[in-house]
Amino acid sequence: MSATPEATISIPSPVSALSLGPNDTLCVGSEDGSLRWYNLPSARVVKAAKSLGAEIASITWQLSKKNEPVAIWIACGRRVICLPADLQKMIATADDASASLEVGEDDDDVLNELSISENGRHLAFTSDSGSVGTIDLASHVITRMKSRHNTVCGSVKFIPDRPSELVSGGYDSALLHFDVGQGTILSRFDISAPPPSEGVSLSPPFVLSVTVSSTGLLAAGTADGRAWIGGGGEKRPSSKKKRSRKWEGLKEDEGIWLQVADGPVVSSAFTASDRLFTCSLLGTIAEYKVIRDDDGSLRATKGWSAVAPTLEKVNAMTASHSWVVIGGFGKDGRGIVQVFHVT
Repeated sequence: MSATPEATISIPSPVSALSLGPNDTLCVGSEDGSLRWYNLPSARVVKAAKSLGAEIASITWQLSKKNEPVAIWIACGRRVICLPADLQKMIATADDASASLEVGEDDDDVLNELSISENGRHLAFTSDSGSVGTIDLASHVITRMKSRHNTVCGSVKFIPDRPSELVSGGYDSALLHFDVGQGTILSRFDISAPPPSEGVSLSPPFVLSVTVSSTGLLAAGTADGRAWIGGGGEKRPSSKKKRSRKWEGLKEDEGIWLQVADGPVVSSAFTASDRLFTCSLLGTIAEYKVIRDDDGSLRATKGWSAVAPTLEKVNAMTASHSWVVIGGFGKDGRGIVQVFHVT
């Protein structure tokens, strides 16, 4: 794996969202409300969407049972917008959307992350008001969880193999685990700040990113440069433990802390059940191999790492088995995407 980018893409506006879809298709969202598609590793735009109305906060792919793209869902201001995957136009607009739903509760309640359930039936969303909710993709009915975060909620993920459960992370330093059908909290983890070292006080442990592996491992990146890996909900082939009634990934005593950066950890992503990537605000990318020792305890070993050149700040990261892609802006304020090939 190289520590230098395979490709660097420059765009006019700061990058605000990234998503890798099937067949190495990369979708890049910008602060000016535009989208651009690329076929990696090429840096040539293959199609685009413009004038979507607000900054693109999140992008997620809706796939068929055969893992083929059906549509792309976008969080854009207070709205979610759906664009068909087979859109033939080279440059689309909001008028080409197959769905556009106003989800924010008021003018200030903009949306943050989107996540689609494994069975493809529901789209989860988070917002600046701290709310967490779902949208039925067949009926477009919006449902909000009965409890919410005390402040901005920026992260949400469905639990693999449990489409009725999701986990969210907020700037209130809390991870909340919800029953989607009931709208109630099943479990929570309130993160405390570590003691200051050498008189230096770090940022509060706001939760800035959440990722869940295919086996149920959770990783949460915080504003004080740490990542918490929760193993309580992991499915282990060798385990004789019966499947629990609910996911147990927020058990504090079954997790470990990693100090992964000197600044905020803005994104984290599992690309395999044991392979975790993290990225800091200033562009420090790190890979961790998450394993269990003979006694069953979790351990994370740092592997590949890189520091993104030319990026002033990173706003988003996406990763797959082949690529790690980060995006933000450079010193001139223009958007930059950097693509790293991983093996």
